[in-house]
Amino acid sequence: MQNYKQQFKGKKITIMGLGLLGRGIGYTKFLAECGADLIVTDLKKNEKLTTSLKALEKFPDIKFVLGEHRLEDFRGRDMIMKAAGVPLDSIYIKEAKKNNIPVEMDVSLFAKTAPSIMIIGVTGTRGKSMTTTLIYEILKANEKFLKKNVYIGGNLRGVATLPLLKKVKDGDILVCELDSWQLQGFGEAKLSPHISVFTTFMPDHMNYYKDDMDKYFGDKTNIFKFQKKDDTLIILPDMKKWIKKEYINSKLIVVDKKNVDTWKFNVKGDHHRNNLACAVKVAEVLGIPEAKIKKVVSKFEGLEGRLQLLKTYKGIKIYNDNNATTPEATIAGIEALKSKKKNIILICGGADKGLSLENFVKIVNENCKSVVMIPGTGTNRLNSNYEIQIKNEVGRDLNDIVKSALAEAKKGDIILFSPAFASFGMFNNEYERNDLFMKIIKKLK
Repeated sequence: MQNYKQQFKGKKITIMGLGLLGRGIGYTKFLAECGADLIVTDLKKNEKLTTSLKALEKFPDIKFVLGEHRLEDFRGRDMIMKAAGVPLDSIYIKEAKKNNIPVEMDVSLFAKTAPSIMIIGVTGTRGKSMTTTLIYEILKANEKFLKKNVYIGGNLRGVATLPLLKKVKDGDILVCELDSWQLQGFGEAKLSPHISVFTTFMPDHMNYYKDDMDKYFGDKTNIFKFQKKDDTLIILPDMKKWIKKEYINSKLIVVDKKNVDTWKFNVKGDHHRNNLACAVKVAEVLGIPEAKIKKVVSKFEGLEGRLQLLKTYKGIKIYNDNNATTPEATIAGIEALKSKKKNIILICGGADKGLSLENFVKIVNENCKSVVMIPGTGTNRLNSNYEIQIKNEVGRDLNDIVKSALAEAKKGDIILFSPAFASFGMFNNEYERNDLFMKIIKKLK
């Protein structure tokens, strides 16, 4: 994008939340390279942010305020860059708005700064990452046909979208995963993607939204709220009860997995067939022929942490479904792998999101052989309020938990690592949990 540096050079920007996952580092580096006057503030202290701070060492002019936020850093600034998950009622964001300072987020700021890019956005309580990646892989493989460059961004691990301003040209395509937090930025900017996909909507993040599903849905609706009549919204049949035709200005397309049921697709589970149907429809809207789409889909091997077959060890299949952080997501994994043999050893548990567990417990009791649990507030509520009727125990740490699951498993069994809860408490984030599980399993000989 021409002249992108001029948009940020000399601007006084406060970055709220550097974090550990790499996205904050990415856009902080980019803004520093553009010559912005930066204050980076994070509630974590120096020792927790060592790797993030090390990545920014070559920018000595950045001012860090760590272990606290200060109201003064939200006054007299040109812009606030807000990290995902900043509380809805943050006094610091209210201070910025009181002082008429724009509050921005990574992807929506990119969208505002690069208005001639086609943006394809994907949201949903489940299915965002798989659908986003499928769309990207299909489009990327067909760049010559599209005569456009295709990029990926949004809520992906370690990926900041704003630095793509260095690469993109007019007419290029960005495919981005958008969680409810990133969509707050789109709401602020009064923008929606040109092609939007809304996969599923069910309870999640209720600790953040204080059990208010309307607030959660309100953030999600920013994916289509500001679309124009030539834009497109793609949904699955289950979403019709949430999204009424009168809510939208764009073209509404309802897709069904029946359309792709016979396609060769290596990823297990009906829920992933739904994701595939959405991705295929996006490619069709862009005019890509079916044969070209099928070629990419047949080679797609799935994503890390999403019902990923990690290893077969002594005849035991071990699946990594780390990104299942809600009971419904774990249920979907169990449904995809269950058999009459009742041979699933489930590893689940962690930090409480305050979601209903009744159906989860029913499905586990009906389809699993045994359960080994990760300690945490969610595990405590599960054990205090519900009856798991099959063999179950709570482990000490992940190494201990994997050992217990392996001791319980026999040839022909399945170990399903599908937490159903958040990672916080034992881990800094779900990626740390994922990486440790992968490391433990890879060491098995």
